[in-house]
Amino acid sequence: MIVTSSAIQNGVFEDKYGKRGSQFSPNGMPTYSIPFEIQNAPEGTKSFAVVLEDKDAITASGFVWIHWLIANLERTSVQENESLTAADYLQGANSWASVLGKFDVAEASSYGGMAPPNCLHRYELIVYALDTKLDLAQGFRFNDLHFAMQGHILAQASVMGCYDV
Repeated sequence: MIVTSSAIQNGVFEDKYGKRGSQFSPNGMPTYSIPFEIQNAPEGTKSFAVVLEDKDAITASGFVWIHWLIANLERTSVQENESLTAADYLQGANSWASVLGKFDVAEASSYGGMAPPNCLHRYELIVYALDTKLDLAQGFRFNDLHFAMQGHILAQASVMGCYDV
């Protein structure tokens, strides 16, 4: 399985997908979501789960920052800026709904773009091919997704890009 994103140019996410973009939630979270495509999913794939995470956030927040959670995606592409209007997949609460982000779960249950506070960060988009749809509700948390996927992962693929301060 392969995942690609046209949002990454020469290893770097374009400005519009993060804090240098022009689209934000009422409380200032970047919301212009990245596009991606999935190829060569294994036979038997019923849905995809997606995690966009920033492990480099540990240097600033003390934990891996989750920027986007998707469950029950049944197609192989997501278009640019689709997160706010998508109705055919579930989105979980990102880390903007954490103690540090202080957003409510409803506002943070979509794409929450890149905003590194201290240095260049690497952002990894991980796609999981699953043999089922997951029993989750809109606004689920990362741990809900993690445990729901156990025993259902057929394959996974990732792509990484950077975003600077």
